Amino acid sequence: MNEIKVLGIDLGKDVCSVVGFDGAGKVLLRRRMRRDSILKLASGMPTCVMAMEACCGAHHLGRLLREQGHDVRLMSPEYVRPYVKAQKNDDRDAEAIAEAATRPTMRFVDLKSDEQLDMQSLHRARDRLVGERTTLINQLRAILLERGIVMAKGRRKLELRLDQLFSGEVTISRRIRLLVEDMRAQWRALDERIGAFDAEFVAIAREDAATKLLSTIPGVGPLNATAFVASVGRAETFGRGRDLAAWLGLVPRQMTTGGKPRLLGISKRGNGYLRRMLIHGARAALPSLAKGRTLLGEWLRGLLARTHMNTAVVALAAKMARIIWAVLRSGRPFQVEATPPAG
Repeated sequence: MNEIKVLGIDLGKDVCSVVGFDGAGKVLLRRRMRRDSILKLASGMPTCVMAMEACCGAHHLGRLLREQGHDVRLMSPEYVRPYVKAQKNDDRDAEAIAEAATRPTMRFVDLKSDEQLDMQSLHRARDRLVGERTTLINQLRAILLERGIVMAKGRRKLELRLDQLFSGEVTISRRIRLLVEDMRAQWRALDERIGAFDAEFVAIAREDAATKLLSTIPGVGPLNATAFVASVGRAETFGRGRDLAAWLGLVPRQMTTGGKPRLLGISKRGNGYLRRMLIHGARAALPSLAKGRTLLGEWLRGLLARTHMNTAVVALAAKMARIIWAVLRSGRPFQVEATPPAG
């Protein structure tokens, strides 16, 4: 008797499409159902592979299916796309998900806990507020520029310049002055909300063991550490530190010209939020690290002598990704090794 061995689930907000394969890859089931009906269907099936794309709601449903004894496999949507046949629809998406889950070289996403999802949600909310603040500041600059008032780059410089302008005589209309003051009030409110998130991340970093370990790495603070623990979780997810750097898009692309490999820019694939956090941390830590009498400082000084500082920042970010993997894997804090004495 044929039994379903792989069930591909194309998740939707309310209605989902499911396709079931037997061991030979023959389609035995095609159905559209609501999310709660998927659990009822799975409870009456023998243990099999439950495949889904790693999208919104997949981790929650995946944990429930795993509690029923099923083998849950989550995949990145970009890895499923090549298996979608012509005339794309929800049923063919579910079939592609089931087929992709059976590939021996497929890369899967670990199921995240509620704590990890909560942390990711906090980071997304903070990132949204930062984006709103950036939009507000850019609009404020544009309004003043239309009145012939040019502001220097930098958030702090803009704030100081506004204090100077409004303490003296400014040749702008009363209505625009009120508008600018209202925008500054919104700016302060966003600063307070972002600061509240930052304080929460600091409090979490003091309690979580993995976050404490990552905080020993130069350039990795509470914000970076909590983001990595929420997204990466276990070092075993990646076979090597280079795999983590590649997942973050920090590994350079290669092009062969005349039979010789040539390094290009980084791939910028994978998690853009973590990559941005890591590069910001590397930029902040680079000046002090480059002055230190350590192996890392010696490497950075040699790198800065032959390349642009921005390239050195990205290279340091890639090295920090490898260090993060090593710290998570070993469970030991990071220690900077001093330069061995000459002779």
